[in-house]
Amino acid sequence: MRNEYAADRGLSEADLAGDWHAQFARWFADAVAFGLPEPNAMVVGTADAAGRPSGRTVLLKGFSPDGFVFFTNHASRKGTEAAANPYASLVFPWFPMQRQVVVAGTVQEVPRAETEAYFATRPRASQLGAWASPQSQVIPDRAALEARFREAAERFADDAPIPAPPHWGGLRVRPDSVEFWQGHAGRLHDRLRFRRTDAGDWIVERLAP
Repeated sequence: MRNEYAADRGLSEADLAGDWHAQFARWFADAVAFGLPEPNAMVVGTADAAGRPSGRTVLLKGFSPDGFVFFTNHASRKGTEAAANPYASLVFPWFPMQRQVVVAGTVQEVPRAETEAYFATRPRASQLGAWASPQSQVIPDRAALEARFREAAERFADDAPIPAPPHWGGLRVRPDSVEFWQGHAGRLHDRLRFRRTDAGDWIVERLAP
């Protein structure tokens, strides 16, 4: 299987915004306007203390110059790996646009107030699911999960606001590098990377495809 990339698309240094955050905001807006399904879907890669990697798709819930934020059960596989080995990669696979964004950086928990503010915006069923699901743990069957959901619904049956579970919260990936990848004909893709130097400054580098 092989798809040829467009020859009339490209990414030059002159095309870039002044910093990675502004460039990501520009490309993210393009992805939304393009009509991609869930343009905020990203592959999150983590590794355990022994360096054994794992990956999964999650939804980006916010980005700023401080980094990229998503939410999870801290006892999940990604949560425990991020705690043991606080580094992660993110990949935004915008294939129909022949684009990718690849991020690498450190992981830190967001302040609890930020978690609680976001949790309050979630649909009630999703809030109950956060209480019901022992994410990444082995369970006997679907019925056991649905029973836990019913128990959570009974526990919070009075329509009062549901608090964020203590084991659930946000993680922020603070980037050390953000690569913008644009497909090009002949597999001569454009790869421009913003990289944080040891001095804390940001530089732009072109990578060979």
